[in-house]
Amino acid sequence: MTNGNGTPPEAAQAPQLNVLAQYTKDLSFENPNAPSSLQQQGQPPQINIQINVSANNLSEQEFEVTLSVEGKAETSGKVMFSFELAYAGVFRIANVPKENLHPLVMIECPRLLFPFAREIIATAVRDGGFPPLMLDPVDFVGLYRQNMERQMAAGGQAGQA
Repeated sequence: MTNGNGTPPEAAQAPQLNVLAQYTKDLSFENPNAPSSLQQQGQPPQINIQINVSANNLSEQEFEVTLSVEGKAETSGKVMFSFELAYAGVFRIANVPKENLHPLVMIECPRLLFPFAREIIATAVRDGGFPPLMLDPVDFVGLYRQNMERQMAAGGQAGQA
């Protein structure tokens, strides 16, 4: 990063998004019916996945964003496996207009975290004795809009990161 000497003003004020750290906050994998759940099943399992994003201000320019992914695979009413992952990152965001900060934190930051969370889940499921679970890409813009609509309907404040 430059100190601004001899740098055009527009370059000095360019928006910045830096990933300072990424880490697993919590990971749980359960295979409650093993070894019977590892046997060939008559039908493919029903897989339910839930994704949530949360953010905390650490300082004026730094945010911790947590991508939470929970999943469960069931067949014939029996749980084959379930998992919970909270994968987080610390992001430094500078020179972003205040009105764009919340969408940036809640859309772009989890989008950067998702491929790493996807790999952790695939590996955990594989290590649990099943084929790796490859999560489909997530529409974080759609998820953000859905959450904002839900907050508006509930009368919540939507403008804070």
